[in-house]
Amino acid sequence: HVQLVESGGGSVQAGGSLRLSCAASGDTYRGSYCVAWFRQAPGKEREGIAALWTGGTSRYYATSVKGRFTISLNTANKTLYLQMNNVKPEDTAMYYCAARGYCSRITYADSSGFPHWGQGTQVTVS
Repeated sequence: HVQLVESGGGSVQAGGSLRLSCAASGDTYRGSYCVAWFRQAPGKEREGIAALWTGGTSRYYATSVKGRFTISLNTANKTLYLQMNNVKPEDTAMYYCAARGYCSRITYADSSGFPHWGQGTQVTVS
């Protein structure tokens, strides 16, 4: 069973930066796998915003965050990161990390395909 724990959320002013972390533990994947960041604002659907598959070099980003957010993975300490720059009030949401065996540019934003989720960390931009 994969366990994911997010951290790093908080309050930040518009234009500022924040880095979220997601630590993995338990029976983590062997071989290639996909890790992603989702977010959900009150009254809105969960949105896939960034993902990477360790079997390739591609990074996938939603249009809403492309050019401002960067996803990265440290395999040594099994930690996923989301560097958020030039944040906007519309970035306010609960942020979740998730994992699955494989994802592509077509499937990375489909939350129903991810069996493993963290508990979320709140980001508030004012």
